[in-house]
Amino acid sequence: MNSALQQWLRQLEWILNHIDVGIHLVDRRGATVFYNQTMAEIDGIDPEHALGKHVFQLFPSLTDETSTFNHVLQTGEKVIEKTQTYVNIKGKQITTINSTYPLYDDRGCIVGAVEIARDITKIVALHDQVLDLRKQLTERVHKNNATDAVGTALYHFSDLVGNSPLFKQAIDMAKKASRSQSPVILHGDTGTGKDLLAQSIHNAGIRRDKPFIAQNCAAVPRELMEGILFGTTRGAFTGAVDRPGIFEQADGGTLFLDELNSLDLGLQSKLLRVLQDGRIRRVGATQEKRVDVRIIAAMNVSPLEALEKGIIRSDLFYRLNVLNIHLPSLSRRREDIPLLINHFIEEFNDRFGYQVEGIQPATLQTLLNYHWPGNVRELRHAVESAFNMIDADCRRIGQSHLPAYLQSYFNPQEHALVEKRDLDSITAPPAVHNGFTNINLPEMLEQIERDTILSALREHNWNISHTAEALGLKRQSLQYKINKYQLEEIK
Repeated sequence: MNSALQQWLRQLEWILNHIDVGIHLVDRRGATVFYNQTMAEIDGIDPEHALGKHVFQLFPSLTDETSTFNHVLQTGEKVIEKTQTYVNIKGKQITTINSTYPLYDDRGCIVGAVEIARDITKIVALHDQVLDLRKQLTERVHKNNATDAVGTALYHFSDLVGNSPLFKQAIDMAKKASRSQSPVILHGDTGTGKDLLAQSIHNAGIRRDKPFIAQNCAAVPRELMEGILFGTTRGAFTGAVDRPGIFEQADGGTLFLDELNSLDLGLQSKLLRVLQDGRIRRVGATQEKRVDVRIIAAMNVSPLEALEKGIIRSDLFYRLNVLNIHLPSLSRRREDIPLLINHFIEEFNDRFGYQVEGIQPATLQTLLNYHWPGNVRELRHAVESAFNMIDADCRRIGQSHLPAYLQSYFNPQEHALVEKRDLDSITAPPAVHNGFTNINLPEMLEQIERDTILSALREHNWNISHTAEALGLKRQSLQYKINKYQLEEIK
């Protein structure tokens, strides 16, 4: 072997030992020929000890049927992202997501296999705890079967603050949805309060005394999500136990699936079948169970945008899209900012034991000027941050109490003018200064886009196809923007 090749191999070995996934290479007989440092940390095995050892020597709990290495070496079929739970040589139970590939020589004969693994042991443990706690809560609710039964839906419509037309329209639609048993899709930017609205719909409906189970579809690796949704059966895979999924736990009540657009397309297909048939089958089970669950789904992107990008199945969308409610961003309901601030001041007065009475006018103007990409959630955090900075005997939140990134929106030249205003009655966006609206660039661009679309619609007599062609947009994209800017209301 020449020196250049040796140097290249040493560099490759260094790289493989420093990446954050486990690499395990075996020969045709299943004996270990390479075992990187990350894999050693996952398995708790010294790399030097692993070299030359057979897979079954390193992992005695594996069998011919459960070993991905054995399957690949025997069949030549690759295994992609399989969840595997096993006990290593030190007796520790490990859960990984593995992809295993056969290795061939120039003649096409299998000479070994390589496995790439990601450790999800801690994630699995945490989700098992969550499922067990949910099971206990559900059992308590069913056992009590009373109006004061413990549940996880804490918010009601009376907790939702806002008087802006767009917000009130969303609330009115949600109140009507609470009288129904049909599926609901909530969509809006992150932080607009979709989870609070889902809880309010549940608590105002006839299922209020039944479980409310919430699951963020983006928070769980897709390899675990099927078991989370539908449950598992002992023996379905190594380490599997009999455990109900969230459909069973929500039986009779409401299942809130947040960030549905993050759910794997294969699982979306299985979810659709459950919605159509009302039956679920645990992973590894042969029998189905009937469940009665109302679905409220939430998305942080427009449903039409999700369809256009192919991240949500059209058949699932149309099955869920019986009731569709859009929650506006905070930048489109600025008149609600003073109300929300007062609401959060009352909340944090109770928590901190303070007696803050309000906010200084110039400071309120700063908050009105800001564009709030994190929406109501970000505003709440800003007020909470101010409470951590304010003196216990201070009565009004000032500029110095705000988070540092918000203080840059304070304009000292306007301070004297702002102090003279009665900002308690503000119901409109910030005023115009020097010919420019005092809003940020993204909002100005949105306003230009809105005006351009409205002008084009009028020019083409509200013909969607002709307008879309003139603007160079797809019909679905134009329809989404019409809904976004509420242009249908001003025909």
